[in-house]
Amino acid sequence: MIYDYPDNSEAIRQGDIFLGIPKVEVEFASGLPVPTADAEVETIPWEDIVKNGVSETVVLPVLPVPAIVASQDCDARWGDSITLFEIREFSEIEKGAATAKPAGMISIITKHSRWKLKWFYLPPDETIGFNKRMGVDFFSTMRVPRVDLEILIELRKARLKAVACEHFRERIAHFYLRYAYNEWYPLNKEEMEIYSKNLPLKPSDWYDWQRK
Repeated sequence: MIYDYPDNSEAIRQGDIFLGIPKVEVEFASGLPVPTADAEVETIPWEDIVKNGVSETVVLPVLPVPAIVASQDCDARWGDSITLFEIREFSEIEKGAATAKPAGMISIITKHSRWKLKWFYLPPDETIGFNKRMGVDFFSTMRVPRVDLEILIELRKARLKAVACEHFRERIAHFYLRYAYNEWYPLNKEEMEIYSKNLPLKPSDWYDWQRK
């Protein structure tokens, strides 16, 4: 398929796929759990931690997840840390994939990927351990020390082939260069009435020239 399987002696590169990268979920609005001297845990408001201005040891859940190297080759080789994107089941990232028939799935993989920039499709591969269609979630990033990743290089299971890696690189660029705008702004009043029928738009979402 679209994967190579590099030897552990090869340097880490953009497009390398790892299994078991630590993902930490932090919910801090209601405070963070901090261990005390008597082996208990107390919740300290985040505002207090900010005011103290020093690092705190906190108790947080860590989940091992598959991920792909986003850092460019030079950064992955020499940088202090490496950035990775989380890999999730494709049906969780692209909702239409859960019920799509073969023809519909082909359309999602090819045509939809041109304008749905939040993911990058990864086909199944038993060698990696991908028994289902997978996808790179550009909204979920992780940063790990480069030295640690080099020590645990056996967690690397695959690497994107050149054609896929070039596409992956372009998708990253397009994702971060997205221009956010309301696509309905050029519509007139009559067109807007039709467009908004099945959308949860508020009256404030309409522009002045669409109300006249």
